[in-house]
Amino acid sequence: MSGDPYTFTSDSLPADHRFLPPLANGLLGWRVYNSTMHMGSVYNGGRGECHRAEVPCPLAVTVDTEEVGQDSYTLDAHTGVFTHTLASPSVTIFQSFYSHRYHSNLMVMEILLVRHVTSEVAYTVNLSTSFTPQSKDIDFQASADYRGGSHIQGHTHTAEFPGGPCPMVHLIWTPIPSSLTLPPEQSQEHWCFIVVVADSLSVAETSFDEGLELMATGGLRSTHEAAWKELWLKSKVEVVGSERLLKAVIGCMFYLLSAFPSIRDPTDFFGGVSPGGLSNGSDAQDYWGHVFWDQEIWILPTVALFYPKLARAALEYRVRTIDGAKYNAQKQGYKGLKLAWQSAMSGREMCADDIYAEQEIHINGDIALAFQNYYYLTEDLTMFTDGQGSQLIWGVADYWVSRVTRSPDDQKYHLLGVMPPDEYYSNVNNSVYTNTVAKLSLQFAVLLADLLKHPAPKEWEDVADNLLINFDQQSRYHPEFEGYSKGYPVKQADTVMLSYPLGLPMSPEIRRNDLEVYEIVTDPHGPAMTWGMFAIGWLELGDAQKAQRLLEKCFRNIQGPFQVWSESSDGTGAVNFLTGMGGFLQAVVFGYSGFKVQKECLAFSPLLPDDLSELSICGVSYLGHQLDWLFRRDEVCVILREQEGSAASAKKCDLQVILKATGIKIPLTPGAPVTFPREPGFVCRLESSSFCWPF
Repeated sequence: MSGDPYTFTSDSLPADHRFLPPLANGLLGWRVYNSTMHMGSVYNGGRGECHRAEVPCPLAVTVDTEEVGQDSYTLDAHTGVFTHTLASPSVTIFQSFYSHRYHSNLMVMEILLVRHVTSEVAYTVNLSTSFTPQSKDIDFQASADYRGGSHIQGHTHTAEFPGGPCPMVHLIWTPIPSSLTLPPEQSQEHWCFIVVVADSLSVAETSFDEGLELMATGGLRSTHEAAWKELWLKSKVEVVGSERLLKAVIGCMFYLLSAFPSIRDPTDFFGGVSPGGLSNGSDAQDYWGHVFWDQEIWILPTVALFYPKLARAALEYRVRTIDGAKYNAQKQGYKGLKLAWQSAMSGREMCADDIYAEQEIHINGDIALAFQNYYYLTEDLTMFTDGQGSQLIWGVADYWVSRVTRSPDDQKYHLLGVMPPDEYYSNVNNSVYTNTVAKLSLQFAVLLADLLKHPAPKEWEDVADNLLINFDQQSRYHPEFEGYSKGYPVKQADTVMLSYPLGLPMSPEIRRNDLEVYEIVTDPHGPAMTWGMFAIGWLELGDAQKAQRLLEKCFRNIQGPFQVWSESSDGTGAVNFLTGMGGFLQAVVFGYSGFKVQKECLAFSPLLPDDLSELSICGVSYLGHQLDWLFRRDEVCVILREQEGSAASAKKCDLQVILKATGIKIPLTPGAPVTFPREPGFVCRLESSSFCWPF
């Protein structure tokens, strides 16, 4: 292997600056060198105009010198630091940026000058900036300096809805001079500049104080890098055999993790994950920074597998939108909750086009499915009691009951006038994906009511049991919607998602038919996440090579050199497209391993393509335990990690692996590797020996 797969280096920047690397930490997001950045939860504008508010970025600085030098640019995914190195005959300049991984209100620029030979002449570096302390979205006013830092503050111009709040933004930064000088005879010098963005004066000042203290003690960068080290320690995915795939996986993991807050403090500030992440989403760009189904279906599955705490932060964001979802449902004439197709902070629908806002109702089921998977991974009922997740799940169930129509002809419930995930079609009846995900959310509502001793309306179970799921008995496949005929073009993965991630039971014959019917009509230039779902399907059927050929289509969406994805393979559409990265990662993490999060177990059925000899997935979190997995061609090794701190005594291990072919049960002991042969074609299980369901 050539070089460190966690470092992405180039001698030049991308010609299209949309593909400059984004630096984010769950609260702040910035594309390097850009004059604006974003703060999570801060939007400007009402429905149809709402977008992430642009915050001016004082770190929009480039360095240059009169000497001719050699440039190199490196994104270090180990540490989340982007560095421009300018090497001249006499001095090397290192300019580094990072969005602090632990202190989320902080962004940092460091400049280091290192002299190669002793000189009696001072060396000066020029700093050029595109920063101006103004924003088209926020009415900034100058405030008194704070501890040597410049300070502006202001509200966004327009609320999400009449009478709603306009967020306040405070920006404090250390002033950046137009040049820096290395004195004569001095071998090196280091400068550090910080920016603080916060929604209150007290948080801004406290964060600036912390930044200054860390600068004084030399701990600013080390605390940031330590946070990234901890994050990678518990969420590592690596393959052996394909350097290109390895780098792609690492890049995707880096950008997805960057979209989430610190694992130490995933607080209430978190505003969810948008398709282009925090660094994008300005007016009319990258889906305006809104949160879609992408968060739950495409992004959360991989993150939740390692960090349920971060998944919970995203789900708690959805809970905070309940009032808006209730308003949406009432406005459409239905009961319960209609979660917004495009959501900002209020939960009210922000999508300008009614055709999407009113018809892509599968969003309700998508979000409920993420809550279900979270529970299956954790058994954490506090998410549904203290966290009020139950109100969301039951509100979604009430919506489905009021939204369906019962047909007197077949005595089935129908969902009429919808748009499926395949957005080439609208106002269709009985989207098979929509009906299936609705059925699942109704079933989970019944289960949750039972667990919490809450009386469940009988209509929930009745609708779930009798909701029409399209199936063509003659051709043995699932038509995408009522009236769909083979050969109709398809925009993106839709019906092929019934088996995974929805888990609809079907025979291998039907699974194969669905894949073959839709693969040949799916738009080759459609969204990036599509081919990962096809790859998972073929892996389920045991055809690793076909899966690999389809997965390789995703590489066309990676716009080098910093592993930034575009929505479409020609570079158009949303950039830093986390949705595509999430679909790609699921193909690797869930496809190659065969992981399936189920009610009573974590199932697995690994299968690797010919060019891979190993897949390691380290830090999988299941029922409060962490496990490291190593999948080889003919064997599987799993290690249950030792529990840390007080958790060791509080959590007794009762996990066991069950090999389906033989029925052998292998108990897991913390720290002791367990190796067993891979069983081709058989699904094995990891489960708790004390699992007990109340039904």
